[in-house]
Amino acid sequence: MKNTIRERRRQLGLSQEELARRCGVSRQTVNAIENDKYDPTLALAFALARELGTTVDALFTTEENGG
Repeated sequence: MKNTIRERRRQLGLSQEELARRCGVSRQTVNAIENDKYDPTLALAFALARELGTTVDALFTTEENGG
């Protein structure tokens, strides 16, 4: 699963640490998600989308939907 979290986070001027704090996870978790090493839970995906001001669908893509 590919994602646009890094790009969106940078557009908003957020550090990995700040985004992680807002979502209740570690900075390492955000880093792993951004580098496609970890797929977040559905709850975390919704939290990331909320904090980044977008939708889960806009953040994540798969091979089937254009990734």
